[in-house]
Amino acid sequence: MNACTAIVGINWGDEGKGRMVDLLTEAFDVVIRYQGGANAGHTVINQFGEFEIHALPSGVFRKGVVNVIGNGVALDPERLLNEIRAIQAKGVSITPENLMISDRASLLLPWHRRLDELEEERLGDKRYGSSRMGIAPFYSDKYQKKTILAGEMFYPELFREHLEDLRVWKNMILSGVYNAEPVSKEELEAWYKDYCEPLREFITDTRTYLQEASENNKRILFEAQMGALRDLDFGVYPYTTSSNVLASYAPIGAGMPGVEIDRIIGVVKAYSTCVGRGPFVCEAFGEQEKLLRETCGETEKTYHRIGPFDLVATRYGVKIQAATEIALTKLDMLSSLDEIPICVRYKYKDQEFEDMPFPAILDQCEPVIETMKGWKCSISGIRNWWDLPIEAQNFVKCIEESVGVVVKWISVGPERHSIIRRGQT
Repeated sequence: MNACTAIVGINWGDEGKGRMVDLLTEAFDVVIRYQGGANAGHTVINQFGEFEIHALPSGVFRKGVVNVIGNGVALDPERLLNEIRAIQAKGVSITPENLMISDRASLLLPWHRRLDELEEERLGDKRYGSSRMGIAPFYSDKYQKKTILAGEMFYPELFREHLEDLRVWKNMILSGVYNAEPVSKEELEAWYKDYCEPLREFITDTRTYLQEASENNKRILFEAQMGALRDLDFGVYPYTTSSNVLASYAPIGAGMPGVEIDRIIGVVKAYSTCVGRGPFVCEAFGEQEKLLRETCGETEKTYHRIGPFDLVATRYGVKIQAATEIALTKLDMLSSLDEIPICVRYKYKDQEFEDMPFPAILDQCEPVIETMKGWKCSISGIRNWWDLPIEAQNFVKCIEESVGVVVKWISVGPERHSIIRRGQT
């Protein structure tokens, strides 16, 4: 196993990164979240139960693994503390020995969620489809140098003074721009006592810890949030998140700017889903949408738009993530289909694209769909590549040949070990 590995999303997010991190952490010493906030979740199923992880690294369920929340993360004290307590209540140990928060992580403050909601309401039909978790206002403030570093919690008087300065400034925006209620001193004091003080024991100089871990050849896993098409610079702008989700950003967001990542595992689902607004060329409608939803268990209540596997988006995601291998999840969900649909190209007017076109024209593109023969049998109990039906093997090989990267992991169920490992992993 390589010393430094990143697990990243290849498409629009929700590819199954959490279940892969949970599986692979048995071979790692440290798991680091390096960007994003609590606006996206990872589903993890293990011996403790089923969990939706939003703020914590997915390695918290592995005994002996140190989990780090890096400086690049939007640290939401309220969501993080509530998540810690909910997981602890199910028998999982989370202590300062297995969870460390970078003292240089910036805090997502109470008004960030409020501003996110107000701006989405102002935009109306032109809204971006934000999760309304305050992520965009947070990163905007961070780059304006208008946030507070977690390490300031060790200096309560300075923290409160800084918070009050920001409150005055932010209330001018809330009242003057949005005609909204200002944030009171009492509200902020309660937030600080309820959510910040209990987290103080987890905050430390993670940069020094990680430098020593690297020097001692500890095996380090970088965990990303969302997928390549949501990257701020290389995604379907402006329908992106507000941070860089790429593996190349991991050393910066983790606090290890000099480290090299040896291995990048790109996670992609056997069909496409997209949460939120924005271009989604392969999106299925009508009877095809109904069939895919029923087959894959993706009801409209999950807020997912759905479509067939997208070779154009996946090829692009693999390139910009510089993925060295692929983990293909939820292959078992396609087992009842007579034919497996695949989006092989995008069509724009009289042009066809095998590579991702400029994002401005994506809304006017149409998918070119081809099909492959389905395997029509359950594969959830299979653990060996050669035991897969030939039709399933052909589907996997089609992906490999199209994107130029080997599929080393194939998920055939939600449980931790419902996985097929191909070759040396």
